Amino acid sequence: MQRRPLLLALAALPLASSAATVQRGRALAFPRDHGAHPDARTEWWYATGWLAAPGENEPRFGFQVTFFRSRTGIAPDHPSRFAATQLVFAHAALTDLAAQRLRHDQRIARAGFGIAEAAEDDTRIVLRGWRFERSGNADASVYRARIASDAAGFAFDLELAATQAPLLQGDAGFSRKGPLPAQASHYYSQPQLAVRGTLARDGKPQPVQGRAWLDHEWSDEILPADAVGWDWLGINLFDGSALTAFRLRRADGSTLWAGGSLRRPGEAARAFAPEEVRFEPLARWVSPASRADYPIEWRLTTPAGTQRVRALAPDQELDSRASTGAIYWEGLSELLADGSGRRIGLGYLEMTGYATRLRL
Repeated sequence: MQRRPLLLALAALPLASSAATVQRGRALAFPRDHGAHPDARTEWWYATGWLAAPGENEPRFGFQVTFFRSRTGIAPDHPSRFAATQLVFAHAALTDLAAQRLRHDQRIARAGFGIAEAAEDDTRIVLRGWRFERSGNADASVYRARIASDAAGFAFDLELAATQAPLLQGDAGFSRKGPLPAQASHYYSQPQLAVRGTLARDGKPQPVQGRAWLDHEWSDEILPADAVGWDWLGINLFDGSALTAFRLRRADGSTLWAGGSLRRPGEAARAFAPEEVRFEPLARWVSPASRADYPIEWRLTTPAGTQRVRALAPDQELDSRASTGAIYWEGLSELLADGSGRRIGLGYLEMTGYATRLRL
């Protein structure tokens, strides 16, 4: 077998038994929970945001970098140091709004030998030269993302500094993802990250600044059997608020489960019940590559009110079949006041399971 199909086949093996790693009532503790949780089946650190020239407020680019860690079916006490007990893979993407062009790349490797590692004591992940690391105290994080893709012709070295405390999603970081108690994750976000650094396109560097959002989530069972994928968004509002909304979707497009949160400046987060979240598609785009039909504009109704979410470029589809095995849409989007159409926030919209059923 070729290397990447072999690694994906390892990830699909039945899991060795372990105690549940996601439990209601478990208090998240930082900085430890900024790090990896190797007993959990799957985990990701997901940073998205917009970039502009220093001093500008109109976004010119969207960026995304996600590092995944996956526990395979090989027991962690396997005697061989070459046993692939953990896989690390990553996606990186850059949306050029002026050119309406998406560049993206992906990597995958088994953990070990200094090639791919996810530290347990704090956020410190490396994969074949790509790095994502955290510094600072537990509530004042500063992340650094260093990504370079010769194949896609882009690179960025970005510092993402927290301006707010971590946002614990769901019930103090215990986030339900389905009707059964086991269908849950530990999940927190770092919204309203202040970004500065350097972006290079085709070898030409430029200084940039902007705003970003980070999700860190780990789970043993995050996708119910009758769910084909999800719709998710994380939006930094211009008034300093943070809005999260998601739904898990059945094959017929109906909602299996939903959730989200709103945190206004100086206030506690307000978690959303499944019945309080509604996604209504308003406009669609069909990918010429995969033929998947994506809603790229939504009417979103939550306890935060009714707004519209609209993609800033229609073609932000990523083909990650060489790493995660999935094709999905993920891109920079704006949040609009439903009545006036005024832009009130920017963030990322992610839609999975439209090309083929998502499998985790």
